[in-house]
Formats: sequence, structure tokens, C-alpha cells
Amino acid sequence: MAHLLIVDDDANTLASLSRAFRLAGHQATVCDNAARALELIKTERFDMVLSDVVMPGKDGLALLEDLKAQGVPVPVVMISGQANIEMAVRATRLGAIDFLEKPLSTEKLLLTIDNVLRMRRLEDENRQLRQRVGKHEIVHSGEAMRRVMAQVDRVAASETRVCILGETGTGKELIARALHDRSPRRDGPFVTLNCAAVPAELIESELFGHEKGSFTGAVSRHLGKFEQAHHGTLFLDEIGDMPAVMQAKLLRVLEEKQVERIGGDRSIAVDVRVVVATHRNLDEMAERGAFRQDLYHRIYVYPLALPPLRERREDIPALVDHFARQVSEINGWKPKPVSAEAIAELTGYAWPGNVRELRNVVERLLLLADDEVDAAAVRLALPHAATASGAPLGGGTLAARTETYEREVILAELKRHQRMTDTAKALGLERSHLYKKCQQLGIDLRAMRTEPRVTEPRA
Repeated sequence: MAHLLIVDDDANTLASLSRAFRLAGHQATVCDNAARALELIKTERFDMVLSDVVMPGKDGLALLEDLKAQGVPVPVVMISGQANIEMAVRATRLGAIDFLEKPLSTEKLLLTIDNVLRMRRLEDENRQLRQRVGKHEIVHSGEAMRRVMAQVDRVAASETRVCILGETGTGKELIARALHDRSPRRDGPFVTLNCAAVPAELIESELFGHEKGSFTGAVSRHLGKFEQAHHGTLFLDEIGDMPAVMQAKLLRVLEEKQVERIGGDRSIAVDVRVVVATHRNLDEMAERGAFRQDLYHRIYVYPLALPPLRERREDIPALVDHFARQVSEINGWKPKPVSAEAIAELTGYAWPGNVRELRNVVERLLLLADDEVDAAAVRLALPHAATASGAPLGGGTLAARTETYEREVILAELKRHQRMTDTAKALGLERSHLYKKCQQLGIDLRAMRTEPRVTEPRA
């Protein structure tokens, strides 16, 4: 079904076209002037606009110019009983996708609508595919994630409800997308909602939608996530943070497979596969009454647990390479190699933020490094420079570990700034104090001849 806007100053044309569209299963909104049409397009979503050219006041071509100037992407088909080649050429240059002469053939008009919808669907699919290439790739090489992906392949083809469990940053949405992409619903939409990110008073509208004027601020009809995901997959992230009142309403929708918009007067059937995720212990929450038992049993059909990054360290080299290429491509940077020592440092870190934190650290490293990402740069980039056990880098006494760390920090800053004055300033030291530190730590400035701007004190 398409939502069409018909703009024509002739009441008979509006009546006959809207009736024909409704009989064909489409929804039609009509108006008799271009100014009103522009207001409607700003407040409602239309799949196509069908506009007469010659109208009192602002004509159809002026409407087309306004839509183009405002960057409104809605497809427009122009109609006219006074058509000529010059008018058709101008309309095409302004962005009209077709130009039809009156009297209109209903059969030809419906075929035009089908072609427009098909073209728009292909454009949307191509755009989604371009966005998804690389962005949603699940990078792994170890046994832990191989087991996870085997479960994804097993359950994806079914309609079974999946509950993805895992710490923040482990990639729960990527797994949900993989479930969708490998399912019979792959050609339908994939819609997401983070239950923890939406205020409690707005989550019902986000899920089920609302009608225009149903509450203050509802200036137009809004389709909720369930309607948006019709024939596709709805991913509800952080389901454990959903308010109790909404848990009851969600349960009803899952049971009845119908939604009712806020302010609406009818139920709307929805065909949606719901996949949920949480970092919380839903089992324990349900036992103590913090999460509805009946909803828990509805969504906790196939639990799929994602391992934290510290339990899949063998994937870190591949992830670093993937993120480095991705970040460099996005920013137009020249690729920088990552040394084996740097990979070893990254592999030894605890990664409390999991894969998401690793991606951020890789971007930070590419900004810090000159020609190559080395171990010293990694130690500067990591939040606490800690190993998986939480112990500081290095070994031996506290004094020895502190000395090792100071030496590595100074060497990294010397490499980055090249000049002693700039290095001292970056470290918050007097230049004479930095020279003494270098002597104490055994840093031979004469050996750093590949960096000519690192100068010794004058005799």
C-alpha cells in the first residue's frame, strides 16, 4: 500500500482519482492547491505526489521547484490537460519522474505508481547495502565466535524468538542483523529500538505509533517501530530496561500480533519477528519481580550468549586490522601498519568496553601514530595501561615498573614532538628536568639521530 498525495484544483478529478487509488489498495490524501500541498508534505510522509500543472496561484511547476529547493525526496508525477513539450521538459528538469496527459487512464496511472514504488524500493535497498558493506561485518577467527555464528545459522531460518545476552559493546546488534540477513525476512526491514535510550513517556509512541493530535506535540501521524518492521525484524536492545507498564503492553502485542496507535480507533495487524538483547541477568530479574515472568517466557525462547572480548583474544588481530582499514577509509587517511608488539599489548588488555572500546582505541592510535602504530603508542592510548589481570605493565618492584613506564612515555613523546622544548611542555616539565629524567632513565639522545630535532643541551 502506498500513501499518495493528489493535488488538483478540480474537485471531480480529486474524487475520481482518490476513489480509484483506494479501490487499488492505496491510501490517498487530496488537496486543491500547491501551498496546502507543501504544508502536508512537511508534516506527513507520502510515497508519491500526483500534481496538476495548471492551478490558480502557485502552479504545479512552482510546487516542484519548492520541493527541489527544500531537498524533499518524494517522487512527483505531473499531470495536465494543457500539456506541451516545453512544459514536459521543464517538469523533467525540475525532477518530475513522469508527465501524464489528461484525461488520465486509470490503468496507466496505477502502472506508473507501481513503477515508482519499485524504483524507490530498489534505491532504498541499494542505499542500505552500501551502508552495510563492511559496517556490519562480523570479524572473527577463533573458536568462541565460530560457535556463536553456528547458532546464528541454526536459528536464523526459523521464527523462534532469540534473546541475545552479552556485556555492553560485544556486538549484540550485529548478531541481530546477522539473524535477519540469514532469515526468510531478509528482504524486509530491520528496525531497532534501544529501550534504555528512550524516555519512559515516549516509548509507547516509539513502539506502537500515534495519530495526529493524540497528544501535545503530535503534529502528524507517526508509525511505530512495529509497523515500520512489518514483514521484517524488530530488534529491541536493552529489553531489561523497559518500563514495567510497557512490558505488559509489549506482551499483548506479541500474543495478538496487533498494535493500536496512541489516539487510534482500530487495531493494525503486524507481521514482525522480534529479537531482543540485554546485558542484564533476565533470569534473576524475573525471579525477584523486576521483570515480568510472562514476558520473560515469551522472549527467552532461544538465549544466545556473546563472549566478552577478553574471552576471544584470538580475534583481536583481525579486529584491529578491520577497524584500522575502516577508520582510514572513512577519514581518507593513509593506512598505517600495526607492529607485532602493539598487537601483543592490545591482546593483553582487559577490554572492559569490549569490541566497541577496541574500535575507539584503534581510531585513537591512528591519530597518535606517525608512520607505524607501536607498543609505546598503545600504552599511551589505553585508558589505564593495564593487563587482563589488572596489574600495571612490566614486572618487578613498584619503583622498577614506574621507571619502565616513565621511560616508555618519554620515548613516545620524543618521537611524537621531535623537539625537547615541545616534549617538556607536553609532559608538564621544565626542559632541564626532562634532560635529567632522560639521563636517569638511560635514554640516549645521541642515539636518536633519525630524529634530528631532538637536541642535546648546549655545552
